[in-house]
Amino acid sequence: MMINEQLRRAILDDRALGAGNVLHRLTRYGRSLEGQVLWLDGTWRDPAGNHPEVLTLGELHETVATYAGFYRRNGVRAKDAVAIVTTSITDFALNLMALTSIGAIASLVNANMPVETRREYIRRQRVVGIMTREPWHKELQSHLRDDVPPLFVALQAEITPEDRAHRPENYPFRHAPNDPILISHSSGTTGIPKSAFHTHTTLFHGALSRLSDGLDCSTRSRLLALPGHHVSAMSNTLLGLLLGAPVIHFTDPSGKGVLDGIEKFRPTIVFGFTHTFMEMAGEDLTDRDLSCVEGFYASGDAAHVVHIRRLLEKGQHPVTGRDLKPKLAPGAIFLDIFGSTEMGYVLFDYVHRPGAPSMGRCIGRPMRFAEAAALSEDGEVLPPGAVGRLGVRSQSLTPGFWNDNVRWHQQWLGGYFLTGDLVYRDAGNNFYHLDRTSDAIRTSEGFVYSAYTEELLLSEYEEIRDCTIVGLAAEEVRFGWEDEGVAETYVLLELADGVTAPEDPTSWVNAALTRHGLPAVAGAVLVPEDTIPVGITGKVLKRILREQARTLVAGR
Repeated sequence: MMINEQLRRAILDDRALGAGNVLHRLTRYGRSLEGQVLWLDGTWRDPAGNHPEVLTLGELHETVATYAGFYRRNGVRAKDAVAIVTTSITDFALNLMALTSIGAIASLVNANMPVETRREYIRRQRVVGIMTREPWHKELQSHLRDDVPPLFVALQAEITPEDRAHRPENYPFRHAPNDPILISHSSGTTGIPKSAFHTHTTLFHGALSRLSDGLDCSTRSRLLALPGHHVSAMSNTLLGLLLGAPVIHFTDPSGKGVLDGIEKFRPTIVFGFTHTFMEMAGEDLTDRDLSCVEGFYASGDAAHVVHIRRLLEKGQHPVTGRDLKPKLAPGAIFLDIFGSTEMGYVLFDYVHRPGAPSMGRCIGRPMRFAEAAALSEDGEVLPPGAVGRLGVRSQSLTPGFWNDNVRWHQQWLGGYFLTGDLVYRDAGNNFYHLDRTSDAIRTSEGFVYSAYTEELLLSEYEEIRDCTIVGLAAEEVRFGWEDEGVAETYVLLELADGVTAPEDPTSWVNAALTRHGLPAVAGAVLVPEDTIPVGITGKVLKRILREQARTLVAGR
């Protein structure tokens, strides 16, 4: 189902619409306050102390107004930043809508960030307040001793229905296009996370561009199992509300948790990070009822084809038959969405369909509103087939890093924003993701692209549940894409349940690599499930893993 043409035109003709005021524009499009819009998983508590299962548009308006009144009563003004520290996607969304409704800025902070990293990240934000829930409240009160302390460190449970009376007279705030509304952090796999901010325009530029092309107009129900602090979680919440699509907030991103959520809420589209879908593919899906799902939408890093194929066997997707009539065909589609915190909206997507041939780590072509290139080290656009840094241009890009201009300017080359990825493109302008620049390994035989090599091993051996490639060298040797040192590569293997381990894992792995002309690894080590450390968004922490790998390799 798609939105009707009248509504699509009304949205596109609304020049005041942006990410900062979606909620307050909906009634202008004829939306009823009685209509149910947001389904919840029981983890959110409303100001009256209840745990509702669903909110109507009217109840959503009342809740946001109540939150806004609390912030106004506690001294928050337009252009002030407030840190929201939680793990709940609903907490993030409601606080974002409340703060933007008074012209303030929501800094979304994943509470699972390591404590010292989180403390330094928030300190650099210079926020005027911190909103959280238990069990993080006590630790966050230490910010009251910062050089520039916030006005408050509050519990969300302190917000009461009476706070609604404190809304400002000019509620809701009227945004200019470049007004900042949101700060979202990167995964932080290489240190203190980057703090990309987005404006009233940038966060919604991609969505409105796609809508103008007649794309991304689906009103089907969507389950969001995305990390709540990420721009993808917020933009998909706002877009779902705008389109009139039922939005389901789901806090548990584990594979089993999301499978349970699908069976409970029966969504048509499921959004998650790649780690969630990898875990789902590793579960026993035999008796799981996923027939409602028409599409799995994976955000974050490019997904591995072997995990995608297992999910393509479930669900169904719409097709147009030879009789030109729509019908449902077996198997869901898997939309591999490539983006980042800084991009504001995904800039690439690639559709995997049941029975269709795989194109490896293809991430597709740039969307119409964006440009992309593989760049040399001096910023020249490389020809097809040449590996280089991925650079992008788009009006959806973040205008900068909050309080960190130096870091922001360092991430530009040749007029393109560097995403931190290594890619090549083919003659059809399809881009292929090889690795993160921080994870590529320079060896005596040439570069080893860890993500690309992991993909190959997973596709060669169904016995492998998951694997990761790391480089090891002497302490002082730096061997990444930007460095001159060399390292030896090792692969850590997690085998599927019930699989007999190979007698010589190293020879087993190298046999596959040699068949494809790739450099051999120095060693392969079998590790138990959950040995490989992942960050707050499910990305492998290779910086930490290298230290663990030294011990694992020494004891193999």
